[in-house]
Amino acid sequence: MMKRKTILPVAVLSLATTLPQYAEASRRAEQDSISTHRLEEVQVTATRASEKTPMTFTNVSKERLQKNNLGLDIPYLLLQTPSVVATSDAGIGIGYTALRVRGVDASGINVMTNGVPLNDSESQGVFWANMPNFSASVQDAQLQRGVGTSSNGAGAFGASLNLRTDHFLLTPSASVSLLGGAFNTFRREVHASTGRIAGHWALEARLGKTTTDGYVDRSGTDGRSYFVQGGYFGEKTILKFLAFGGKQHTGIAWNGLSAKDEAKYGRTYNSAGHINPGSTPQDARYRYNTDNYEQNHYQLQLSQQITPRTTLSVTGHYTRGYGFTDELRTGRKLVEYGLQNFVQKDANGKDVTVKKVTLLRSKYLDNHFAGLITSLAYQDDRIELTGGIAGNHYLGDHYGTRSITSGYPYAVDPTERYYSNEAKKTDFSAFVKLNYELARGLNVFADVQYRFIDYRIKGTTDHLVEQTKKQQHLDLTKTFRFLNPKAGLFYRFAPAHHLYASVAVAHREPNRSLYTDATPKDYPKAERLIDYELGYGFRSRTLSAGLNLYYMDYKDQIVANGKLSDVGGILKENVAKSYRMGVELNASWLILSSLRWDAAFALSQSRIKDYTYYASVIDNLTDFNYQPDLYSATLRSTPIAFSPSIVMSNTLSYGYGGFEVALTHQLVGKQYLDNLGREDHSLPSYHTTSLRLGYELPVRFVKGWSVQLQVNNLFNAKYSNNGYVYDFAKAQTGGDYTKLMLYPQAGIHALVGTTISL
Repeated sequence: MMKRKTILPVAVLSLATTLPQYAEASRRAEQDSISTHRLEEVQVTATRASEKTPMTFTNVSKERLQKNNLGLDIPYLLLQTPSVVATSDAGIGIGYTALRVRGVDASGINVMTNGVPLNDSESQGVFWANMPNFSASVQDAQLQRGVGTSSNGAGAFGASLNLRTDHFLLTPSASVSLLGGAFNTFRREVHASTGRIAGHWALEARLGKTTTDGYVDRSGTDGRSYFVQGGYFGEKTILKFLAFGGKQHTGIAWNGLSAKDEAKYGRTYNSAGHINPGSTPQDARYRYNTDNYEQNHYQLQLSQQITPRTTLSVTGHYTRGYGFTDELRTGRKLVEYGLQNFVQKDANGKDVTVKKVTLLRSKYLDNHFAGLITSLAYQDDRIELTGGIAGNHYLGDHYGTRSITSGYPYAVDPTERYYSNEAKKTDFSAFVKLNYELARGLNVFADVQYRFIDYRIKGTTDHLVEQTKKQQHLDLTKTFRFLNPKAGLFYRFAPAHHLYASVAVAHREPNRSLYTDATPKDYPKAERLIDYELGYGFRSRTLSAGLNLYYMDYKDQIVANGKLSDVGGILKENVAKSYRMGVELNASWLILSSLRWDAAFALSQSRIKDYTYYASVIDNLTDFNYQPDLYSATLRSTPIAFSPSIVMSNTLSYGYGGFEVALTHQLVGKQYLDNLGREDHSLPSYHTTSLRLGYELPVRFVKGWSVQLQVNNLFNAKYSNNGYVYDFAKAQTGGDYTKLMLYPQAGIHALVGTTISL
């Protein structure tokens, strides 16, 4: 719609003149713009829900994204949509951030850019640290909650997020943006677009850099980003080439914080790289442990109008990723790193065998991901019919090196690999979906997808097998074949009212860690989800609202069970029956012409019907001597971890002239950090408030000049939005032992930014 708005004033002015040829030229320009816009829309039609699709989804416009884009990553820009929770290792929403929807983590959220899978093929998650300030290049976003429509890439077990990159502007433009504030946060960005050249060509580029120290000690990030696209626009053809990516250098802060360390060192303490644990806060010394990664995405998109009602879309893509973690590891067993124990003299001149040392460890990931995605869409007054085929292949090289920092009598080559394995994953899918108007206002929807996955890992991993004292060796081949049908009804029974109902099936294969952290006897099965959605929507000139009920029925959902495998990994297993159900409400009310209220509200319940958990056994709470046996217990209807029963957000905004103020509040209910439903294993509920001020300066010498101020955590709440249970054991005497690790978030802090458009 942005392009139509851009060209409309030109058309109006032309019609007001007395020169008919100018009016005709203007009409042709507007028609070309509409035609181009329609073709660009088709590029993501295959994986998006349309107005009459009976699925639960929220569209987020570029305007809304940019208003909230004061340096924060995409998960934090979606907090005003129902059932969304965002987390941040560094405590400020920049760097290592993550998204959860309906309690489902990143591995169950299918993320796409222009229909191209963005999730890592093996971990199934998205690492937003590798895409600093990517939101600046996003035209709009659609978040489908639940299974949603057929999509490319991993199965959606909680949501699908479809991001569409920027449309080309019709006229030349340029802009400069600067942002700075708390924790030495500084972002700079330049953008330029040629507009339409000779009516058929366009170029656009955006370059940026974001740096911050982060709230947590040594959690800062230094991220560079770019977005470049060029395109050809014909009467019935659009051809685009896009290149975007980033390179980041981020401090590791994923260890979390225990209550004991918080009491000793404070809320910003980061144990990663602590050289002398146990020291006083004044004497503590640290090494800056880092994560370093570069990721470059390339897409070639073709949209071809075959007939007035039929459009073909073809996208070829390639992603190149390379990076490593650089960490100091204290008190590590030599055998873990392929090194031999040695003998040395102690203070009394006695021979002692040294089995542990301090060393530097680097773990590398070198990967390639490429594929071809095609879709054919037909649309008339009553039918929307779309079919598509996609094939993607992933190749990943995993390896690690080490170098000794303390005394070791033998030479160690710092480039020698102490483990190395190669992973290959081929993913093929095909789908067809139909939306047909049976009667006036009544649409039936049907969608079926077939998906084939071939996954192979061969080589050694970084896990030590205790029985053999050697690195774990894998020679894994797994294949999966999934059929995912979906169906629903959409009924507009009055101009402002509609109802919808749907049922959708999704399957998901286990991710990499479920194989590398276990042995073959503990490998889990694939998961299945049946998602039932029922919703109502209302839209008038001043009020729009949506209400939906959902029930997500899982079979063989994978959860952690408290056991450790013989390679030291946390074992996960299938639970036969589990579910998530809830009610979601979103509303937008234009109270006055300048006063608006937006709200999102979700109540939910997530349960495992029958769950057996395991815990280590210790003799007492004094010396923590672990016993060789395990404690087990079976729970009925126990809560699923990280699934708050309430998530609520409100935004009240007021605008006058070029000035706007917005007050936003979010409440997230209590979350259990494992599946035991114990209060001492939970993350307390929290709520935060932010204030945003914006002003468009009334200047004439530039196209626009805006200034924004955002104050986050306005009331200085002390809270954590993520955590995990590091250790849990049943004591034979003295009660249970639990160690919780939390991720503290920053108190009140401010960011200020400005953008000058030329």
